Amino acid sequence: MRTIPRTDTSVFGEWWWTVDRLSLAAIVSLSVFGAILVMAASPSVAVQKHLDGFHFISRHLMILGPALLVLVTASLLSPLGVFRAALIVFVVSLFLMLAVLVHGVDANGARRWLNIVGWSMQPSEFVKPSFVVVTAWLIVRPKKTMELSPTHVSILLLALIFLLLMAQPDFGMAVLIGSVWFGQHFLAGMPIVSIILSILVGLACLIGGYNFFPHVQSRVDRYLDPNAGDRYQIDHALNAFANGGLFGKGPGEGIIKGRIPDVHADFIFAVAGEEFGLICCLLILALFLFIFLRGIARLLETESLFALLAGSGLVMLFGLQAFINLAVTLDVIPTKGMTLPFVSYGGSSLISFGFGMGMLLALTRRHRQRLNF
Repeated sequence: MRTIPRTDTSVFGEWWWTVDRLSLAAIVSLSVFGAILVMAASPSVAVQKHLDGFHFISRHLMILGPALLVLVTASLLSPLGVFRAALIVFVVSLFLMLAVLVHGVDANGARRWLNIVGWSMQPSEFVKPSFVVVTAWLIVRPKKTMELSPTHVSILLLALIFLLLMAQPDFGMAVLIGSVWFGQHFLAGMPIVSIILSILVGLACLIGGYNFFPHVQSRVDRYLDPNAGDRYQIDHALNAFANGGLFGKGPGEGIIKGRIPDVHADFIFAVAGEEFGLICCLLILALFLFIFLRGIARLLETESLFALLAGSGLVMLFGLQAFINLAVTLDVIPTKGMTLPFVSYGGSSLISFGFGMGMLLALTRRHRQRLNF
């Protein structure tokens, strides 16, 4: 077998010896697990929707290839290239979010998707990683280079994203983006007054979301009091874990999965529990934890503040979304429809995380030329 020599100065050769290959392998492993779980979960959902049994898995595999290609392509970028790519994606995604308000597709009481040539696209998914990088760039910009304070620009952009998400509505996505935004500014060094003010604003938003959005109130009430309403999906997800036990029922042998409407997307972890058991669930958790901790360890080696803040934001985004999905499935927090990165069915989510984690791999490559901004 031919190996790539360390003296190879080609684009691919340099990439191979500087990229974090362990993280890359872990991400690909997660994607393989995801394909297997979607294959196990989707036939029952397809039958319920009067579609071909292989409808969802075939579409998932059609998107998985381009998503991994986006991952590798983004990891080839320089730090400056990462910022430029993120800025372009951010601006385009904002315009598409505006288009959603007019031409969006309604589903489950929300308007978050655009129908493009028979495929549904969720623009807000692409705002997440791109805004993280743009925020990092604004934080490190010298104040004297802009008429308006970079911090103020960052706050205005966050407010704009919040308004667009509330119009859909997608309160959970707003909480996720706001949390990562706060985490980045906290790492950059916030005055204690700003920290307290940010926390108070965050609490006010949570209280406001509970009072002004009936679906948020309903989900919180059902979480706090199981007798307050229907807990159909959560109860069946917990039963799936109990039914799977330590080693699971075997591929395709799950019964409870057929009773969960979103089992191929938001509740796909329950399929892992029922068909492959606790051992498989722990392995998936270990992969997520490895990618998260490995990303942090690599970022600690960088000398670029931009790379540190952008990479930290991308790691937080990845880890926090995974935590939310897993916590919802295990009934640790109130229900929120959010995909499990690289595992759940969902084209926009797959490509978005391919782009985001690709940028993280680019920012954590060793022996890169330092970016002076």
